[in-house]
Amino acid sequence: MLTLKGLRAKAIQNTLFPPTSLRRALDRLGFVQADPIRSPARAQDLILRHRVNGYRAGDLEQQYPRLDIEEDFLYAYGFLPRSVWRLLHPRNTRGLTGVEARVLAIARNAGQLHPRDLEAHLGRRRTVNAWGGYSKTSTRALQQLHYRGLLRVAGREKGIRIYQATEPLEEHLAPAERLRKIVLLLAGIFSPAPLTSLREVLRFLPRAAPSLPGRSQVIAALLRAGALQSASLDNVTYVWPATTTRQSRIPHSIRFLAPFDPLVWDRRRFEHLWGWRYRFEAYTPVAKRQMGYYAMPVLWGDSLVGWANVAKTRSGLHVELGFCERRPDSVEFRLALEEETERMRTFLNNEDVG
Repeated sequence: MLTLKGLRAKAIQNTLFPPTSLRRALDRLGFVQADPIRSPARAQDLILRHRVNGYRAGDLEQQYPRLDIEEDFLYAYGFLPRSVWRLLHPRNTRGLTGVEARVLAIARNAGQLHPRDLEAHLGRRRTVNAWGGYSKTSTRALQQLHYRGLLRVAGREKGIRIYQATEPLEEHLAPAERLRKIVLLLAGIFSPAPLTSLREVLRFLPRAAPSLPGRSQVIAALLRAGALQSASLDNVTYVWPATTTRQSRIPHSIRFLAPFDPLVWDRRRFEHLWGWRYRFEAYTPVAKRQMGYYAMPVLWGDSLVGWANVAKTRSGLHVELGFCERRPDSVEFRLALEEETERMRTFLNNEDVG
């Protein structure tokens, strides 16, 4: 029988697997969301530190060229294995603008291209971006060519993307099979996923994989075929891939989770499973914040008990906690908090911390 405790355990065991190598963790996750905010580190690093042995902030960027992965859009922008990236392509490669065609020719001639290198060819012209502001014309062209799959991110230099030309991708699977694999991937990332939430995630598919028809019927088809399983609790229907995963013991430890961690990404599931509403307030006016600029949910065993704001200061690492109910007062909790704080300090690996 489905219970909240069982669903919580299933969610934790699905995504917080025992730490492994960076390559294997990326393969198992299938997608790691990226975010540029560093408070105290970027989201991708905060996500991977729980799943990779000896992980340090910045390891993904440093090892990226050797990992057989790509940067692209799935339901958000992030990092994904090349096998998953291939499922999203081909996208439309027709109708390049004059600027895009010129940038692509420059990239093919250059091998690897830093955005600043385009200024010698295109100057510093600006164009209106999707948010109504202004971006460099060259930057917009690079982004469009990357989205179309004609450029890839070869690496980064101080956080700035270095681009490399690719050959147009050919469809290596039938559209229906590509769609099936993408939906099972998304269901696996958020397993067990509320059916309503999975349907909402699929609304991003017209951008991620615009050439795939049949999105409105795919979940029902996968349920009929037994590739997805489902059950309901409190009038919420949950779905998950039928493949069996090894159940691991949930350690009785504390973990500070990134706001975009797969365990907490779906706020609907978060509130149903753990009984309180978590907010990401980086873009909330200061006067209206209730948890903090970059509050990270705090996992204590199988319970999300509150949130942590972590900051690097001259005197060391400052951790400020908030709780949805009362603070656990056991010695075990205090020791676990000290251990997680030390793990965070080591992960940041910053000489001016501690």
